Amino acid sequence: MIARKTLCLLVCLWAGKVLFAQQQALGPQAEISVITCGAGSDLYATFGHSAFRVRDPASGVDWVYNYGTFDFNTPNFYMKFARGKLRYALSREPFANFLYTYQLENRWVREQLLALDSAQKNALYRYLEENNRPENRYYAYDFLFENCATKIPEVLRAVLGPELEFRSDHLSGSSSFRDLIQKNLHRNSWSSLGIDLALGGVIDRDAEPAEYMFLPEYVRLQMENTLLAGAPLVKRERLILDLNHPDVHPYFTAAPLFWMLLLLAFAATITWIDLRNGSRSRWLDFFLLLLTGACGVVIFFLWFLTDHTATAWNANILWAFPLSIFAAWKWMLPRVPDAPWRRYILLLLLLLALCPLIWLTGLQAFSPLLLPAWLALAIRYAYLNRLLKNGI
Repeated sequence: MIARKTLCLLVCLWAGKVLFAQQQALGPQAEISVITCGAGSDLYATFGHSAFRVRDPASGVDWVYNYGTFDFNTPNFYMKFARGKLRYALSREPFANFLYTYQLENRWVREQLLALDSAQKNALYRYLEENNRPENRYYAYDFLFENCATKIPEVLRAVLGPELEFRSDHLSGSSSFRDLIQKNLHRNSWSSLGIDLALGGVIDRDAEPAEYMFLPEYVRLQMENTLLAGAPLVKRERLILDLNHPDVHPYFTAAPLFWMLLLLAFAATITWIDLRNGSRSRWLDFFLLLLTGACGVVIFFLWFLTDHTATAWNANILWAFPLSIFAAWKWMLPRVPDAPWRRYILLLLLLLALCPLIWLTGLQAFSPLLLPAWLALAIRYAYLNRLLKNGI
């Protein structure tokens, strides 16, 4: 009796294994495609999205394999995200669910059907399934070099091998990573300003043709200009969702340029009044030093205390000097020591003057929205230097 049960169990296990293997093999009508999605309103969605779709009418399979997912329930989520230690993952979901999300967000979706033979389709399907195993699905995210878009060519290279040829005829001229990022943003927006403040000079080098594919739209364009064994990789492209997300421009009074100009006008007016009265407005000095110091602390944190590669060598730390967050409290006193604080103000003036020089030499590009703020700082620092020189 026991032997019979054992034999029955072995037969069931063998049958299950055979059925599982059959499920893993795609039918002759199966299609694998690259999905590209348009931009959304949230900052993380501004640059669009890329994914794989596997569809097999014979087995009812219609999955989207998405390398751009993460878990909001991760312990210390925000700290891990800020430090670049949040792990992203491959996820698999029904295509209908995936499409419904983009329909709700009014974002277009395009599909590029890949010209693969049966063996190549099954090899790619098995690779994605293997990647989707719990022990394999997580990876260290990097904004420029390891994201949902860069995973598309990475997976295709791994599966299709040397027969895959990425051509660069569709690219004209050259662009830096910063230029490519800013093409997706409104220049007079807080998103544009924040990205220019956070990302360092490492993104101001010209991107190689293959490196353009950190953005989903360039993945789509590259797929159109890719060969497999000398033939086009994409056999057909189709528009699945023809929706246009509204391109909302912020009111000028809510945009950063308005506030930068207001800061310049305020600092210049108060400084002119102080000059006429031979006085010093301590609250203005405290505010400017505290604000620039706080910005500098954030820049220092992103540069030295995170795993982000794009935040290194950030020359914004010159005008946003971190030590000013401590110096601000000293400037609340009615009188400050002459010699050391004059040297500190001279240092701030020198560091500020270096910024346009660095910009002109091409070492790092700065946000043009900073120009009014720089002028406000220059006016105030020059006045404080004059005041300290003559004695307060």
